[in-house]
Amino acid sequence: MVTIMNNGGWAVGWFTLTFINSSIAQSKNRSGILWWFISLFLGPIATVILAVIPAEPPRTTT
Repeated sequence: MVTIMNNGGWAVGWFTLTFINSSIAQSKNRSGILWWFISLFLGPIATVILAVIPAEPPRTTT
């Protein structure tokens, strides 16, 4: 039983990271849901990508 609990910890951390990355993406004017899916597969690599890419300029409606 202990090994099952210990092995599931990384999944909780990975899933939490998807929400953190989604928030970072939204703060850079990027699609949060798109980056949530990207983070689901890339995890910490997506965090590094988000840290490196510049923010999108705000969209203006004319």
